[in-house]
Amino acid sequence: MLIKKPADLRYSEVTPQSLYFNRRKFLAGIPAAFAAGHELLSPSARARAAVTTTKLSAVKSPLSTTEKMNSYDDVTHYNNYYEFGTGKEEPAELTKKYKAPAEWVVSVEGDCAKPGKFSIDQLMKLAPLEERIYRHRCVERWSIVVPWIGFSLSNLIKHVEPTSTAKFVAFETLYDNKQMLSPREAGIPLPYVEGLRMDEAMHPLALLGFGMYGQTLPMQDGWPMRMVLPWKYGFKSIKSIVKVRFVKSQPPGTWNEYAANEYGFYSNVNPNRDHPRWSQKKERRLGEFSIRDTLMFNGYSEVASLYSGMDLMKFY
Repeated sequence: MLIKKPADLRYSEVTPQSLYFNRRKFLAGIPAAFAAGHELLSPSARARAAVTTTKLSAVKSPLSTTEKMNSYDDVTHYNNYYEFGTGKEEPAELTKKYKAPAEWVVSVEGDCAKPGKFSIDQLMKLAPLEERIYRHRCVERWSIVVPWIGFSLSNLIKHVEPTSTAKFVAFETLYDNKQMLSPREAGIPLPYVEGLRMDEAMHPLALLGFGMYGQTLPMQDGWPMRMVLPWKYGFKSIKSIVKVRFVKSQPPGTWNEYAANEYGFYSNVNPNRDHPRWSQKKERRLGEFSIRDTLMFNGYSEVASLYSGMDLMKFY
């Protein structure tokens, strides 16, 4: 998930905008050329296909929360995905005509013994798929509960065998300048990039996600593969991944590079570390009007040992 950087946070920004106004009439006026009719991404000029969702089978995970899930409509129509618009409802509309590569390839590179290029089918066979119901907290002070489908990122990491010099994992998302906003229009550098320390990436909660609500991901939620990190603010959970790289030094993160005083590299949910423009002590669950206290590490206390001895006001 990406994050908006408003001058100030309005009440409507932390509650689904469908409760306040309908932006779809405005979006209908955006030229169709923005989303369709462009060149192939693949140099082999394969035919392209629109993104469609299909059913996935997964076992229930004991790592799931028992909290009430948000609706599918909440999660698919209130998104941060700046490549497809800076408003919350824009990605759901502007991805409808997106033409995706006929074959999605993820390049695994860097300091590992078994680098390579993997199809999504190959990656999905690395481990049994699980359904994990995770709660999430956005730096914008809203939260959601989502039933994701995937498996621990550690399965991919173990498969490619990082070397002893690999201290971090860097990720890069798809960027197609023929179908997506330009960096100037999006207001951030593109392609979107993120990174994790190796022990964070190996933690069982770090989920490599392929679906949600029993089916593959819709484009606006990160089709066909994304990260899901429930103890970190949402912008760390990079979508539509095309590159995974094992590196020696801390890699860049888009929002951290853009505004380091607001978005730290670690980005752990820490209600004691205020955003420069608002407090992080409270949050609002999408679809609800009441507010609740924000929990340290979003309530996932099992990750606390990863940061033992660190000043979490400094490393945020």
